[in-house]
Amino acid sequence: MKNLFLTIILFASIGFSCVNKPEQTGKNQNSKPNIIIIYADDLGYGDVSAYGDGIIKTPNIDKLALGGMKFTKGYASSSTCTPSRYALLTGTYPWRNKRAHILPGSAPLIIDTARLTIPKMLKEQGYHTAVVGKWHLGLGSGNVDWNKHISPGPNEVGFDYSYIMAATQDRVPTVYIEDGNVVALDPDDPIKVSYKHKFPGEITGLEHPELLKMMYSHGHNGTIVNGISRIGHMIGGEKARWIDEDMSDRFLSKAQEYIRQHKNEPFFLYYGLQQPHVPRTPNPRFVGKSGLGPRGDAIIEEDWNVGQILAALEEEGLLENTLIIFSSDNGPVLDDGYKDDAVKLNDGHKPWGPFRGGKYSLFEAGTRMPFITYWKGHIKPGVSDAMVSQIDILNSLAALTGSSKRSGDGEDLLDVFLGKSDNGREAMVFEATGRTGYRKGDWVMIPPYKGAAVSKSVNIELGNAKEYQLYNIKEDPGQRIDLAMKEPEKLNEMIKEFESVRGTNAGKGVKELELK
Repeated sequence: MKNLFLTIILFASIGFSCVNKPEQTGKNQNSKPNIIIIYADDLGYGDVSAYGDGIIKTPNIDKLALGGMKFTKGYASSSTCTPSRYALLTGTYPWRNKRAHILPGSAPLIIDTARLTIPKMLKEQGYHTAVVGKWHLGLGSGNVDWNKHISPGPNEVGFDYSYIMAATQDRVPTVYIEDGNVVALDPDDPIKVSYKHKFPGEITGLEHPELLKMMYSHGHNGTIVNGISRIGHMIGGEKARWIDEDMSDRFLSKAQEYIRQHKNEPFFLYYGLQQPHVPRTPNPRFVGKSGLGPRGDAIIEEDWNVGQILAALEEEGLLENTLIIFSSDNGPVLDDGYKDDAVKLNDGHKPWGPFRGGKYSLFEAGTRMPFITYWKGHIKPGVSDAMVSQIDILNSLAALTGSSKRSGDGEDLLDVFLGKSDNGREAMVFEATGRTGYRKGDWVMIPPYKGAAVSKSVNIELGNAKEYQLYNIKEDPGQRIDLAMKEPEKLNEMIKEFESVRGTNAGKGVKELELK
């Protein structure tokens, strides 16, 4: 009996020896924690009330921030969606992959199936893995036949289960895809997709604006689906097409279902929220709730979704055995292609927080994100000023779960994410539509780039200038005082270090991408 008792004590103490965690207390007694990454779309630093002006209330995201580690210097790799998602899942700078830019819905998969990814690494550590929601990393090998099994995709880069949309809510194809197959597809009504030409008989917003319930402002005048015209052209698949107002509920139900089905084994869920990306189509339950129009209402809906995920975890006794990481793919944008009065109804709210720029921009608001780690009973609530990047998540999760795998660009910041250290990364390269800059400590350097200083279509300062720019972010978070002329030694130091990582030809020949 004594030996049996000692054996039980021994096994109970092993669980988290690699990271020295306390014993788990939920129904799921796995020795490794469940991991959920909740990834918002176009949500700015100031859009979360725990970070911003409080005009938009986000009590559920705030619960994570106030109950976990709230990072004030948390960054996405890029100020646009596809590159940031690539960096998050691979732990690799997206500018190393020439295809890692904003993708059309018909683009091939840009993650090499041989490359290390978060889900692939976690699978090797005994995790079941899933992605639910926005994907936007390409599918297939080119010329996808949407009426057959679509491969390669999420399932070929490490996910056991996938329920996704191919790209974005404003791009065709407007269908859900489950494990490589279009959901509810009628074989007698095959889907065809093109980003080059219109199909005979296709109804577009450009030709029939009278059929639209949401008018486009720029670039979104292709196929009409559910009264909204999209980027690109599509015919067929009528029964498979989504209803935008139900999308949030659809993805939420799949995420909750996944949690319940895999509660008795360690799981990894990458939950890609589509809000508040355009078109902003909150369910009628949330319309008018924010007082700021569809964009604000979409954020309220998004926050509710986070609350429902927390409720599902609590119901299953998993909250104390689940590490949650919350962040966003890039900075905010108000008018991004539809006339939804986001600018008019913003009413003093500052989605970009105290920073300059936004989506598509090299300035701070393009990549500085709400960034939160939450693990009830394991992460002591607090605020961290350590600099962290989404690129660091892969290596940190590898350390957490005992994996020896590491990505080349990420750092192991596990102790920082768990609130045990303030020693974040010292420096990083950030990216915006092919252009890159460099941050080290409190200093930010932006190389000279051709192109407009302000995008006419989205009315955001892009960070382009004819000369090098240098800012001290601590003293000047709004980046209004360019110190390049006054601090030549610091500037030269930053340029030298930047080029040692990025290369001496960084920025040369970069073309400004179309903003859509």
